[in-house]
Amino acid sequence: MKSATKLTGRVIFKGDPGYDAARKNWDPHTNRFPKVFVFAQKTRDVANAVKWARQHNVPIRPRSGRHALEGNLSQVNGGIVIDVSDMKTIKLNKKCLTATVGTGNRVGRIVRRLADQGYIAPFGDSPSVGIGGITLGGGIGPLARTTGLISDLLIELEMVDAKGRVIVANRKKNSDLLWASRGGGGGNFGIYTKYKLKVLRAPAFATIFRVTWPWEQFEKVVKKWQRWAPSVDTRLGTELNVGPKKGGNVTMIGLFLGSKTEAVRLLEPITSVGTPTTKTIRQLPYAKVPRSFLLAPDPILPQKFSNQFSSGFGRHPFPDKALKAMRTFLEKAEGNTPAGFFFLNWGGAISRVAPRATAFYWRKAKYYVEWNSSWVKQSNAARNIALVRQTRRKLQPYIVGSYINVPDQGIKNSGPVYYGKNYARLKRVKAKYDPQNVFNNPQSIPPA
Repeated sequence: MKSATKLTGRVIFKGDPGYDAARKNWDPHTNRFPKVFVFAQKTRDVANAVKWARQHNVPIRPRSGRHALEGNLSQVNGGIVIDVSDMKTIKLNKKCLTATVGTGNRVGRIVRRLADQGYIAPFGDSPSVGIGGITLGGGIGPLARTTGLISDLLIELEMVDAKGRVIVANRKKNSDLLWASRGGGGGNFGIYTKYKLKVLRAPAFATIFRVTWPWEQFEKVVKKWQRWAPSVDTRLGTELNVGPKKGGNVTMIGLFLGSKTEAVRLLEPITSVGTPTTKTIRQLPYAKVPRSFLLAPDPILPQKFSNQFSSGFGRHPFPDKALKAMRTFLEKAEGNTPAGFFFLNWGGAISRVAPRATAFYWRKAKYYVEWNSSWVKQSNAARNIALVRQTRRKLQPYIVGSYINVPDQGIKNSGPVYYGKNYARLKRVKAKYDPQNVFNNPQSIPPA
């Protein structure tokens, strides 16, 4: 009989001090009770945790930034959560223009560290998201039209497989795993411990902007934005947010890798729509951009809203029918909450990669769209979840696909929706690296 593996790292069993803090997720209504949390300090701790889980026959959930947007993805009743958030090394190689980062780093930490030294690492809209999850699912954000998706910059990784073995994947070795890890989503193939990413030299300065309009003008603004944003200079990334009718407004924020003068000129077609209530356009040294642009860290512990999200990619501007569905959603969403619609312009470096060159398939869109409803009282959960899903049905004719990092467990047979024509190949990669489906969750990739 093989001697049993011991758990190593910072280990917290149910009933131990610190268990409740370990259970906290970005969504405050996490209702799962794992048997044990292992906060890995090094790769060996991850390997031991996987072996221990197999010997004790308990389900495994990997966790990095605690930002899973659905309930059963980073925690599971009676299982083991292998948390990599203490694995925070960052090594910048200026000669090769690469950064090797521990998978526990939060995005904001990497972006700020690199910006201080004159380099760009792409980011989404939140500094507290883990680099682990965002990279594997694609990694979208306002810089992606210049840099490509975060996963497009991934050139090597270290992963612990279902037998507890440490695997390295790059272009020469296990290249199928590297392909699958560039957009195939977390929790599918193993537990990742290290990423090597390409970095770009930062410009000396960049321009950030923020424009708001009254809520009543959202149709006008959305129509114009969807025609203007996808074809504007690819150094300009912009996000458009429309909040709920009660207490919400229309906000466009973004980033231009160039001068304020040029930004003002490029923004004119959208800033001249309706009657903006505020308009801020600021040129900054690039090192200051992450601190000014990234939203304030969304604190994990005091967050009070639960959310249901859904997402897709738009190939054409919304027709009036889609805008009507959007209006109905925004009128019914709970007021004064983070609910609403979010758009991000697409194209540039994202669309220069072929849909099958990496696991991330949805390259040919004009923009990304997501919507979420938010609530505080658990008794309002069902109504809000239904609202998001009805809206998805109404928008279905106008969108394609969905983004795996914004999962929606209401999507049935979700594989082709998340991964398009790459799904079959992803199942084959899964069969090779995890044939027994040890790493699984409600929407994970099954082995072929």
